[in-house]
Amino acid sequence: MIGRLTGLLGEKTPPQILVDCGGVGYEVLVPMSTFYLLPSVGEKTTLLTHLVVREDAQILFGFLTPHERDAFRQLIKISGVGPRTALGVLSGMSVEDLSQAVAQQDAGMLVKIPGIGKKTAERLLLELKGKMLEGLSGLRSSGQAPSAEQSASDVEQALMALGYNEREARQALRNLPPGLSVSEGIKWALKALSA
Repeated sequence: MIGRLTGLLGEKTPPQILVDCGGVGYEVLVPMSTFYLLPSVGEKTTLLTHLVVREDAQILFGFLTPHERDAFRQLIKISGVGPRTALGVLSGMSVEDLSQAVAQQDAGMLVKIPGIGKKTAERLLLELKGKMLEGLSGLRSSGQAPSAEQSASDVEQALMALGYNEREARQALRNLPPGLSVSEGIKWALKALSA
């Protein structure tokens, strides 16, 4: 099993990135929470990984923090929740928000994520109760703030990775307040789309 990758970031096309490790390029799917904290293309990065082996594919998922990978692993243990759905959950909310939703048994936070209906949200909350880490801290913070234009572009790409089409993503960004970080922008846009 591949547990960690360290190499140069070759490409960034959400939700997929390419990590060049000694001349071998690994395609890795990452949640948007990891994606917007990655360094620039050409810079060194380290990702914790989870390899999913299927009959027709081997898919590598990457995470910046052990908390994200642990949450991903907890999610895919749930019947009916595959790796893509787990990636969508972690792209739509932080691990802290997921832990809070589980602690409060708040399905409303989960149903805002594309692909998560009320029944799936309730099953997630039931299955994760007592398994999620409470009060998680220590998630890596971004080094420098991206420009407003880059942030809006990253938010748009994140929304499209979550299943929204380009028209919906642009509509959500129309009234995006200036000065928001990418994560705040994603949260704001998701609220605007669910309104």
